[in-house]
Amino acid sequence: MSTAVEFCHVTKRYSDSAGAAVKDISFSVEEGEFITILGTSGCGKTTLMRMVNGLVKPTEGTIRVMGSDLKEADVVELRRNIGYVIQQIGLFPHMTVGKNIGTVPEILKWDKARIQKRVDELLLLVNLDPQEYRDRYPSQLSGGQQQRVGLARALAADPAILLMDEPFGAIDAINRTRLQDELLAIYRQQHKTILFVTHDVTEALKLGSRVMIMDRGEIMQFDSPLNILEHPANAYVESLIEAVRLGLSFAGRVHGGRMDDGNA
Repeated sequence: MSTAVEFCHVTKRYSDSAGAAVKDISFSVEEGEFITILGTSGCGKTTLMRMVNGLVKPTEGTIRVMGSDLKEADVVELRRNIGYVIQQIGLFPHMTVGKNIGTVPEILKWDKARIQKRVDELLLLVNLDPQEYRDRYPSQLSGGQQQRVGLARALAADPAILLMDEPFGAIDAINRTRLQDELLAIYRQQHKTILFVTHDVTEALKLGSRVMIMDRGEIMQFDSPLNILEHPANAYVESLIEAVRLGLSFAGRVHGGRMDDGNA
């Protein structure tokens, strides 16, 4: 198995901030891992993710993605191999669902038949009937449906890495659970490397094969959900999972290192 993402002593300081957003962090992610990055607002998790695709440049340290040092890599080429999904979704309102999903393949100059086939494949993958949804506009979709289309668009060019920044944060609880289950099903089919930012402890433990817990720009613990639940590294981690541990005593079970609620 190859290393997909590697951070070596990475620090990020913003000019308008006294402290560092990310402080001397080092870690690696292997191909095919589902990593959830957990922490409260301002802990550095979004900065970390945005450094992976070059949207934010580190102040110090080295970042390698698929073996390439980002200081030397062609950032445009890099981003073509990375899908990005955010909470705001960002669908183009004047384009149909099919056109939204086909945006990157069109930029890559795929022929129309190939794009059409890929659009239909991805709509099926995210549980939207192509015949019913291909020609709709974003305004004709619910929030959950829009998020499914955003995920399909991120997968369109078959990227090796998928970055997801609190993608389900604005979705109601019922649809959020369904989207989590669907994302796990897609992960098991596609075996993409996924980095998923969240502030929801239960979501992080449910989805991640490993969970990175951050606080004030530092990594508090980076481990399997089971080990985090059973062996929290410090008082901060303990405080985050206290409510989850209490809930697990009657509402869940741990399976294969990932918290499984029985719906996935």
